[in-house]
Amino acid sequence: MTDSAHHGPVTATAPRARTPGFWHNLAFWGLLPSWLLMGVALLLPILIIAAVSVATRGAYGGFEWGFDLSGYRQILFNEGWTGELEFTPQYLVIILRTLALAGVTTLICLMIAVPVAYHIACQPPRLKAALVYLITLPFWVSMILRVYAWMIILGRDGPLPRFLEFFGAPAGLSFMYNDGATLAAMVYTYMPLMVLPVFASIEKLDGTLIEAAHDLYGNRWVTLRRVILPLTAPGLISGAILVFVPSLGAVLEPSLMGGGKQMMMGSLIQLQFSGGRNWPFGAAIAMTLLVFVMIVLLLIARRATTKEATA
Repeated sequence: MTDSAHHGPVTATAPRARTPGFWHNLAFWGLLPSWLLMGVALLLPILIIAAVSVATRGAYGGFEWGFDLSGYRQILFNEGWTGELEFTPQYLVIILRTLALAGVTTLICLMIAVPVAYHIACQPPRLKAALVYLITLPFWVSMILRVYAWMIILGRDGPLPRFLEFFGAPAGLSFMYNDGATLAAMVYTYMPLMVLPVFASIEKLDGTLIEAAHDLYGNRWVTLRRVILPLTAPGLISGAILVFVPSLGAVLEPSLMGGGKQMMMGSLIQLQFSGGRNWPFGAAIAMTLLVFVMIVLLLIARRATTKEATA
């Protein structure tokens, strides 16, 4: 006997599938203001800078529309008296100094942020909230004021030279107008951008994993290297990006702490758009910096995707 004969005919019909057209159009029109805002505020300025970078330098400053790659060529070469191209490493030195200072700033911030964030994550909730508030407190003060505070601390007759004089250092010391002063101000400025994502990543860490590592006779260094750092890698990478990218375009720190003598790419771009009146060259440097940042971000994203695929 068939099943239909035993239970009777089955007349249930499958539900009709909703057409995605309406919801698709609704999502498109709902996101359209965001796309327009990103296009006007992000893509349009980049396109303008890219167009200016291949324009011709004006006779009295500014630029004239055209197609000229001399702005990019000027980064490495300069035209001599006879019209021949001569290699000039001065701008290359500025680029390398920028990369070095940004890399060292990121490394120092990372080395300080990991123990600080771990210490904050281990505190009771109320104290944890207070410490996070103290980390974000510098954002409530203007960056110019913070940099000027470091100028007072490191400058002649400042607190640090006076403190060292108390222990026998020569009088009249000044730690200003060098790469070290610029580095100190950059580390202080961008440190909260490293601590906050690292803290958010460590706070989600399962404490039983750390206890298991100690139960397996792993010391603190092994636990840090084999458990904490791998599991908090997303926060470490996010903090490194948040520090490294703005460090490449730093302007206030090299201008004030370096005294304009130790120039970086950000201050060089500002100089070309203001006093130098060479807008195509400044735009070419800006596009070079942008391309380098995009390459770094793409490499990091590709590495993260590869790790997720192999996990």
